[in-house]
Amino acid sequence: MKKITITTQEYSIPFILITTLFFLWGIAHGMLDVLNKHFQIILKISKAESGLIQFALYFAYFSMALPAGYFMKRFGYKKGIIFGLLLFSSGAFLVAGTTSLQSFWIFLVCLFVIGCGLATLETAANPYTTKLGPNETAERRINLSQSFNGLAWTIGPLIGIYIYGDVTAKEGEKLNSLMLPYLIIGLVVFIIALMFMKTKLPEITEEEISNEKSNSETLKPLIKNRHFVLGVIAQFAYVAAQTGIFSYLINFITDEKQYPHFEKANAPYFLSVGFILFMTGRMTGSYIMSFIKPTKLLAVYSAFCLLLLPVVSFGISWISVIALYLVFFFMSIMFPTIFALGIKDLGPNTKRASSFIVMSIVGGALFPPVMGWIADNSTMAIGFLTPVPLFVFIFYYAVEGYKIK
Repeated sequence: MKKITITTQEYSIPFILITTLFFLWGIAHGMLDVLNKHFQIILKISKAESGLIQFALYFAYFSMALPAGYFMKRFGYKKGIIFGLLLFSSGAFLVAGTTSLQSFWIFLVCLFVIGCGLATLETAANPYTTKLGPNETAERRINLSQSFNGLAWTIGPLIGIYIYGDVTAKEGEKLNSLMLPYLIIGLVVFIIALMFMKTKLPEITEEEISNEKSNSETLKPLIKNRHFVLGVIAQFAYVAAQTGIFSYLINFITDEKQYPHFEKANAPYFLSVGFILFMTGRMTGSYIMSFIKPTKLLAVYSAFCLLLLPVVSFGISWISVIALYLVFFFMSIMFPTIFALGIKDLGPNTKRASSFIVMSIVGGALFPPVMGWIADNSTMAIGFLTPVPLFVFIFYYAVEGYKIK
């Protein structure tokens, strides 16, 4: 039996370059999840209000995904990637340049600009990765790239330790520790944008892709592709659940009503542990998919999340803490797997479909404030029951919804 490789020699260098983009936006997201609890303390805002941090970033995905898709349709993947990098860099420079204003709302506007850059990168890089090799290994390939995204998520909270240094800062200086990290990120991203300008990348057009369905199949309106429509909903559900769980882990482990609870100063380390499990899940998941169908693995992992979240909400000492960390592991493969399944066999519609799936990331904007509001009015542990219905739909998609009909 012929062994199917994860990519080909022709595409190996482009695959490596594109994978670096997954690392970049992982850093941005990993830093962000540290800020919820931090801003609650230094700015004296509620959990629901701190959820606006995620709202600003993820609402940008909703706003920018379609324009990014149209941009790439006209100018190609490479120019789309460069445009996304420049937006990302500009947003980071804006954060660094406006910290002296000490405004939470201006910070949210800057995050929106960063989110527009990340949305453009994801609209380009996710589908591009699935095309850099055999169609049969698309899900494995995107999971492997996303593993480096997971690695970056573990580093982001450690950068947050520096940001935590201004807990005791006097009035007028409480946001100053944001300046240096975002200035460095802006410079690094800008340099990478220059590298992409100088690098030759193959421009893949969907019309050239082999193993596609007939033209009448691929050209029918996206809304009639059931697996795509349900994939958009599943991705909305997943990103909503993921963002809520990531954003409030620190609140959970530092909640004085819980046992055990830990000092807030050490919280970024605990978040990094969760992201290490998340990265491990993606790396092992990519390997497991070489002998287990991605849809079956997605079903099993979503079922585990459904079992573990009630355990978290019960607040059973260390058992609940361990259960929450296991949720990080089992969520790991969901985003890239749903993305690959949702755009499968869409041919010329792939770029547009990718835009809609990236738009569904708006779930990450809408859900954290809701989860925070529930926690404000009960306990943080009870708040972790909120994502359960979302994983129910993901389980359905893995069992039935992904099928191309």
